[in-house]
Amino acid sequence: MTKKYATWCLALMAFASVKAEVIVSSPDGRISVDFEMKDGKPTYSVLYDGQVAIEPSPLGLKTNMGDYTQDLVWDKERLKKGETSGSYILPSMKEGQEHEYRYNVAELQFTRTPRPAAQGDNRPQRRRGNNGPVMGVEFCVNNRDVAFRYTVLTQGDTRSCVITEEASTFQVPANALTFMAPQSNPMTGFARTMPSYETKYTLGEPVGKNGWGNGYTFPCLFEVPNADKAKALWILVSETGTDGDYVGCRLLGGNGGEYRIGFPMEGELNGWGCTSVQMALPGKTPWRTITLGHTPANVIETTVTWDLVEEKYPASKPYHLDYGKGMWSWIIGMDSSCNYDEQKRYIDFAAAMGYRSLLVDALWDVQIGRERIAELSRYARSKGVGLYLWYNSNGSWNDAPQSPKGIMNNPYERRKEMKWMQENGILGIKVDFFGGDKQPMMQLYEDILTDANDYGIMCIFHGCTLPRGWERMYPNYVASEAILASENLHFSQGFCDAEARDCGTMYPFTRNAVGSMDFGGSALNKYYSASNNRGSRRITSDVYALATAVIFQSPVQHFALAPNNLTDAPAYAIDFMKTVPTQWDEVRFIDGYPGKYIIMARRSGDKWYIAGVNAMDTPLKQTLTLPMLEGKSTVSLYQNGEVKPVKVSRKQTIKVELPTNGGVVIVE
Repeated sequence: MTKKYATWCLALMAFASVKAEVIVSSPDGRISVDFEMKDGKPTYSVLYDGQVAIEPSPLGLKTNMGDYTQDLVWDKERLKKGETSGSYILPSMKEGQEHEYRYNVAELQFTRTPRPAAQGDNRPQRRRGNNGPVMGVEFCVNNRDVAFRYTVLTQGDTRSCVITEEASTFQVPANALTFMAPQSNPMTGFARTMPSYETKYTLGEPVGKNGWGNGYTFPCLFEVPNADKAKALWILVSETGTDGDYVGCRLLGGNGGEYRIGFPMEGELNGWGCTSVQMALPGKTPWRTITLGHTPANVIETTVTWDLVEEKYPASKPYHLDYGKGMWSWIIGMDSSCNYDEQKRYIDFAAAMGYRSLLVDALWDVQIGRERIAELSRYARSKGVGLYLWYNSNGSWNDAPQSPKGIMNNPYERRKEMKWMQENGILGIKVDFFGGDKQPMMQLYEDILTDANDYGIMCIFHGCTLPRGWERMYPNYVASEAILASENLHFSQGFCDAEARDCGTMYPFTRNAVGSMDFGGSALNKYYSASNNRGSRRITSDVYALATAVIFQSPVQHFALAPNNLTDAPAYAIDFMKTVPTQWDEVRFIDGYPGKYIIMARRSGDKWYIAGVNAMDTPLKQTLTLPMLEGKSTVSLYQNGEVKPVKVSRKQTIKVELPTNGGVVIVE
């Protein structure tokens, strides 16, 4: 027995000996959340099918009103249990049909332990606030997710507080493997624009590290192996519901399987703003979420990100009518392509493909000019195409020179600009280079979204934080980058060489599982250049490009296609890219392992798209069981550079082959 395994066994034995109280279970009984007070410190644990997923882990907050991580008393008389359920329709998420949810709920409240009077002091003890509850914790549990958040309660005349730290911890089993993206140092990278959630994910590393010293960005995926593969556990940890009233958080590690919530770093935003949270009372924190399953299916299919948040304001127009596919020239042609004639050529290309939009990237204000942008927008609208315009968020927190800048951070200039966009029929904006998660920056995201909605403008963010339920909270929010995205394919052959491993087979299990992802891929050029004969070379297949158009989800997809693809790309590929949806009604995991391969299915209306990609060194041959194809006799199979009809067996099975760096697509 290895020392590491022995330590893990002892930890499990110690956990089993703890007499915790089950606070709440999932409707199907497979998930249970246990709670215990240990010497005045609240802790929770999570089991899935009786297996330990989260070992006893601390809860609590530190505030300027007091330390709510210790010296607490759980008021059992105030324990409330119940259920929350409902339904909503959200066309921008991965399940855009009417979605129903149901969670079992438990609400706990805590008071502080009275402090003993000094010896000989018989005076009444006066304390700030009152003798009632000071903090609450709310747990919500459905059949694949656990979520919890805190409520900080008013104390006497104190109606505001500062939260300096969260004790929230996720103690995963010591044998867990990690799939996580390290948080970068602040004010580093291109033009000192980091952190921007743009680092590579670990691929099955042991627990016990802390990234590059700064922890990890959400979401964070863990696998807990088991000799019986059917009992392995997959755990996805993230957060949702963050707005301008809180900070964006990260996960700090370094002590075995212990991972805890971390607030932003002091150096973010060039030192602007503090790392703590200013909160009006009573106030609630964002939700901490834990998704569990014996396969990654629950991770791929979870909707907890959106279930527990609410709309912040009504939509000023039906934005979903303008969702769809789009173009952008920058990924192939870079800055020089941002000129009037080239953008007009891309508008014609978008119209030929039946696409809804064109993203006009950085420097349009100086290389095209506002008057000609207005002219370009009129031309695009005559072709049924709308424009997205790029903006720099920059006020004083990075050195990025790209313009337009100094607008999105200025309330007066921002609203004036959005009025101009509305008058000229602009569909949306792409705002870049945020570089931090402090509360003032979260407020800026919210301010941009709120103002944009007043003028009917949709928003995409790049160089940015993770969206945390924003599709439902902000109806004009579309997607965020928050990933090492397609621009790196242009800049790095090494990134191209590892595209299938680091992107196609990782992002469905992690980043894209919790929010719409603006990757900007599915290129059909052989090279990332306008001439298509030099620069970094794409080594993934054309079918891989089609597959990721299905696997990567965002209601607005700006694909990395180029006008020359109408004549130099395979006809089947162009035909597919003309018709592939960007709005989906249902998602299903079929098979896969992060960094190796993924096969999944999405439904749009009554049509299923099954897509897979392979990053392993050898071809992957599988017989897929596809119950969603019941009643279908034949389907279209995109495989090995061709498309052909294939029969569906009476047991709804189809044999497929995924080459290395290749893919497969099946369409009804």
